[in-house]
Amino acid sequence: MEIKRIILATVISALILLGFDYFVPQHPKDADKAAQKIEQAQTPAGVPGPGAPADVAAAAPTSPEMRIPIRDPDTTGSIDLRGARLDDLVLTKYHETLAKDSPFVRLLEKRDGPQPSFVTFGWLNAAGAALRLPDATTDWTAEGDALSPGHPVTLRWDNGQGLVFSIRIAFDRNYLFDVTQSVENKSGRQVSLIPYQAVERDYLPADAGSTFLEIVHQGPLSVMNDRLYEDSYKSMRKGGAMPGGQSWGANGDGGWGGITDKYWLTAVVADAASPVSLHYLYTPEGGYRVEFTAQAPLPVANDATLTTPSRVFAGAKEVELLDTYTNELHIPAFYKAVDFGWFAFLTRPMFHVLHWLYGILGNFGLALMALTLIVKLILYPLATKSFSSMAKMRTLQPRVQALREANKGDPMAMNQQMMALYREEGVNPAGGCLPLLIQAPVAFCLYKVLNITIEMRHAPFFGWIHDLSAPDPTNIFTLFGLIPWDPTTLSPLLHIGIWPILFGGTIWLMQRQSTVSLDPAQARVMQFMPLFYVFFLGRLSAGIVVYYTWNNVLTALQQHVIQRRANALATSGRKVAARKS
Repeated sequence: MEIKRIILATVISALILLGFDYFVPQHPKDADKAAQKIEQAQTPAGVPGPGAPADVAAAAPTSPEMRIPIRDPDTTGSIDLRGARLDDLVLTKYHETLAKDSPFVRLLEKRDGPQPSFVTFGWLNAAGAALRLPDATTDWTAEGDALSPGHPVTLRWDNGQGLVFSIRIAFDRNYLFDVTQSVENKSGRQVSLIPYQAVERDYLPADAGSTFLEIVHQGPLSVMNDRLYEDSYKSMRKGGAMPGGQSWGANGDGGWGGITDKYWLTAVVADAASPVSLHYLYTPEGGYRVEFTAQAPLPVANDATLTTPSRVFAGAKEVELLDTYTNELHIPAFYKAVDFGWFAFLTRPMFHVLHWLYGILGNFGLALMALTLIVKLILYPLATKSFSSMAKMRTLQPRVQALREANKGDPMAMNQQMMALYREEGVNPAGGCLPLLIQAPVAFCLYKVLNITIEMRHAPFFGWIHDLSAPDPTNIFTLFGLIPWDPTTLSPLLHIGIWPILFGGTIWLMQRQSTVSLDPAQARVMQFMPLFYVFFLGRLSAGIVVYYTWNNVLTALQQHVIQRRANALATSGRKVAARKS
């Protein structure tokens, strides 16, 4: 049965991919020795170090909060002068929901907010040193009254021991900040310091981690030494229980690292010419921290200034924008912030074609349907081979069954005669499955694209679908809105919209289209497959259900055309044989 084999091949491929992601994590086996040395550096009380958040207050604040506002067409927020934290950022291009009064998406939030998330900058002492360094309670002074494109601000603090610290922040371009940390040494002696930059999230998101339904990485990630490293919140918590509170660390020249959500990213980009160490840390306060430090203490001679450049990206994961930063600013593999998966060589081209079609058609749903049609046309030769092989196998079923009956007591003879029959008829028993195993990863990649593309977020389709990234809002259990109650309060499974029902209908039609006979037990099981898929897809985004439904319609039409061609060839062959006889 074609549909049965399609389902089986797809499920097996998906399980292999998910299992590979789960059992082969991309983590370095051991933290670098240099990172361990830095972690063991002795720092005075109240001064942060790897494994200890820079924002832990050493004393209660004694002055009112002072902030520098951030003004940009796409973002608003502020910088806290106490601690020099970038902890207030809102993306004004994106709303939380489709409601007219919906708030904008908040990416960074203050430590005392419900979802604290922020970026910090600072310095660590070298081992054995006890210099007075800025910490979470330090009140900085600002040069500039607001941060906006073309108008940077500089924060300064004097430690009273001859060291003047400064942080210059410039809004470079979309979602990107240029940060320059400097230390001016007037202490009369050489000192050594370790500059750092970190992204910290002090809460666990409700949808943390990848799920079977979405298969999108959310959490810490980085690119170091041209390799992508992903970690989970759970893994970081386990690492936090280790000595030093470190999940892992790595060394390299430049790179970037941060914390990602499905559509948003906050990351620090290290200077490409600077040897740095990257740490994934779980803080004692239950925070998740991705931190860059210099690999070793940097000397600052008397009457000299140490300068450390870096960048911060805090915004939407728009693929074209990330590609632009990779090409123009040489941020290594920045596009990998979008989870294209192990088959990125297929997923990325699909995404770009989908984006191109979206620009032409102006409707994301239509672009999705057009891309599905293009993929079907490209794979048509494989599908033809698969269906033709299955058709030949069906015609041989009576003879195969006869051989089995005739050789019940001799399995070896039965197998030999069956192989001889297949050779005589030119049939490959695996010919129907192998093309499907090639098609299944392609279908999986298209499914992946629909889970990662921000363009589908809040994109309307037709009729009642106003957001393709959300589940179908209709529900059969409310008679599609006639009954004012929410059955999902009893169970999330009790949400079945019109599009999932349409998808179940296509599964049923494809089963009816198949001509393979099943024994009664198998037939009863297969009858429940459409119902199973209706419940399974009810909670998926409408865009994915539209894709599956349209794909089934195309598959059914494709199978019908191939079957008609096969029947025509068979009829022609019988007529030729009859004329010859």
